[in-house]
Amino acid sequence: MQVSKPYKWKVCLIGESAVGKTSLIQRFVYDMFDDSYSNTIGTHVTKKEVKIKHPEDKSELDVYLLIWDLMGQQCFLHMLRESYFFGCAGLIAVCDVTRKKTLDELPGWLSQAITVTGDVPIVILGNKSDLEGQKQLNIEDIENFASGYKDAVGYLSSVKTGYNVEHTFDTLCERMLKKTL
Repeated sequence: MQVSKPYKWKVCLIGESAVGKTSLIQRFVYDMFDDSYSNTIGTHVTKKEVKIKHPEDKSELDVYLLIWDLMGQQCFLHMLRESYFFGCAGLIAVCDVTRKKTLDELPGWLSQAITVTGDVPIVILGNKSDLEGQKQLNIEDIENFASGYKDAVGYLSSVKTGYNVEHTFDTLCERMLKKTL
């Protein structure tokens, strides 16, 4: 039996400040949520090992994700763009469903990323879906936005409850594997 080497993929999170990028990583990697807010300064990289199924033979594959979290100010992105996005295999573009403006800003983030990454799988994530009475965006808005990008899907999530967090990363890993194969 041949043992395959683990895949190592860089995943970059993008989006405005306070949409939940750092909290998304904390929920996915450590299964924890802290509703206190602190700005990410510069970049932060978190590692997580996951297992995904091969689409053909259903064998389990080891994947090491390097999850890059970038501060949420686009004005600094042009300075960091090359180093931040170099080698990126997949993107998670996060907006806050209680602030429509955060979705309106994603094209700028995606444009900067795609300039370096080329066509990589993308998940558009509308976070904070648990805040029912405050929503300015729904799943149709997120899916319609995602349809404007090659190899992109859109989901709602709640980092607070954990809704769709694992699914987001699983989907991105499956799409990155298909692109690799």
